[in-house]
This record gives sequence, structure tokens and C-alpha cells, in this order.
Amino acid sequence: MPEQDEVIRQLFGPVSEALIQEAEVVPGFSVLDVATGSGEPALRVAEVVGPAVTVAGVDPAVGMIEAARRAAAQRSRRNIRFEVAGAGSLPFPNDSFDAVVCRFGVMFFPSPIDGIREMLLRVLKPGERVGFAVWHYLDSNPFHSSLARIMDRFAPEPPLPSDAPGPFRFALPGKLRDIVAESGASDVAERMFRFSINAPLSGEQFWDLRCAMFEKLKQRLAALPGEVLKELKQQALDAFRIYETATGVSFPGEVLIVSARK
Repeated sequence: MPEQDEVIRQLFGPVSEALIQEAEVVPGFSVLDVATGSGEPALRVAEVVGPAVTVAGVDPAVGMIEAARRAAAQRSRRNIRFEVAGAGSLPFPNDSFDAVVCRFGVMFFPSPIDGIREMLLRVLKPGERVGFAVWHYLDSNPFHSSLARIMDRFAPEPPLPSDAPGPFRFALPGKLRDIVAESGASDVAERMFRFSINAPLSGEQFWDLRCAMFEKLKQRLAALPGEVLKELKQQALDAFRIYETATGVSFPGEVLIVSARK
């Protein structure tokens, strides 16, 4: 399979571009990427702003930050730094950044409003913008649902409370927008962003990628008997087949982009 981190960057590259647009990132801006994971969209932002300024990326997972630093070194990207930190306690002075972005992170914050206030009201400069990307409904995102529905048949879990941290915590339109407005932001906006999630992978390679991306999924699969796992995998490969193309896999995707000004 192609190098995993590079494939993940390709999968969600369109969302990074949408956040760059919504946060009004331009050359010369200092930008913070919260919940950067393995380094995106921080690495893409660093290309946009140019070498004269530094982009910062933070994530609470040490392993993710190590992967992000490796990716920056591989790209010889010197105008970027990565730090281990959560959204609720960012290691930067007040009014440090011209823009802040967060791709698929705010839904996992222990306290979303506290994290948003830290990002928006403290480290963002007055008058500047923050942008968030969150998944729309599960059924609108077969990248997730094509496997999730099968997992629920073979390894069901009790439903989570509606406000529990998880990928679809803010799938309901207006839910995150209202929290951002409550945080004290101005000029709050929300829009639907539809895009294609493309990767040069076979169905088998996509299975491997999905298993590698999410630790909880790996744990659920590891708990299954061998024959059950074999049947589950076959059903997953059958479900992926309708999204296979001549060049790989292609899933329709829907996210909500929420932006605001300090």
C-alpha cells in the first residue's frame, strides 16, 4: 500500500483547502492547526503562507506529533513546528496567530466550548478567523458507514450519548455553529462542503488503511474469533466494491465547515 500518512493527506486534502479558504489564510500569515494528527492541514498551510512565517500544529497524542515531525522533515519544511498539547491549554501567548484551523478535531474535545474559547478568544489575533471541519451525518459518508454498519452487525456496541466525543458529535447542522457563537465569536457561518474522498487503493488496501487509522476499530476486530473476522472482512470488501474505480477508491463525502471571527 502507498505510504499511509501520504494517502491520508490525499484523502482529506479538499477539506484542508476549504478550511484555508474559510479561515482566510494568505501568504505571510502565522497559523495554528489544532488536533493536527499526523500533520494536516498544517503541512499544506505551510506551503500557502510561505517560508517567512511559522505554522504551528498541536495534538495531544505523542505518536501523532512524532509522525507529523517526520512528515515535515521528509518535505524539508522548516517553517513549521509541532507540539504535544490539547485544545484546552495551548502553549502560546495571547494573540499569537493570524488564523486557526481544526480539521476533524473539535468533536473529540473533552469540553468543546473551552477549547474553542482558547483557540478563538486567546491565541487568535483580534479581527481574524478560525475554521472548523466536522463530519456531517454517518449515512452521508460511506467512507465511514460502509464499514460501520457491518461492524455493528458483527460487534455491536451500546449507543453513545448524543454529546459524547466521537466522529459524528457535530453532524447535526447548527450544533457546532451554536457552540461557536456561545463562545463569544462574531460573524459565525456554517456551510455544507461536498467532496470526493479519493485514494489510489484497492478494496483490500482500503480495508488495511481503515484498520490502521483507528485504534478502537483495531481493538474491536482483534476481539472477534477468526472465522467471524474472516466473514466480516469479506462483507466489508463487498461493500467497498461499489466505490472502486479504475484508479482506486472514491467515496462521496460531506462535512460541515464552521467559521467565525474574533
